[in-house]
Amino acid sequence: MSFVAALALSFVVVGDGIPQPLTATPGDAGRGRAIVASRQQGLCLLCHSGPFPEERAQGNLATNLDGAGRRWNEAQLRLRIVDARRLDPDSLMPALHRSSGLERVGRAWQGRPILDAQQVEDVVAFLRTMK
Repeated sequence: MSFVAALALSFVVVGDGIPQPLTATPGDAGRGRAIVASRQQGLCLLCHSGPFPEERAQGNLATNLDGAGRRWNEAQLRLRIVDARRLDPDSLMPALHRSSGLERVGRAWQGRPILDAQQVEDVVAFLRTMK
């Protein structure tokens, strides 16, 4: 892993969250919504549902994303996106911003996270709007 990649994956967990943003650039809620609703990028709607009328097929394995910004603060959302298994080792939620210690990873994803640091911040910004 390059030095730049290692920096992009560094974060500090405090309690049940990651209080510091992963990037210096604030998250963009519009880009975050696009990631959440994307069947090619975030894949969130495979398990979650929410107010996404353009997506008829939504998951029912995980919590409804409507109200996520009311249920969890920014730090809590960030940890759940980065690596929910730090909170619950049996979670079905994949580690979206971890690239090591994973099992059964497709060749295209080996050594890199599903979402980069800015994408994580964009999704956090979007989920914070879901009051």
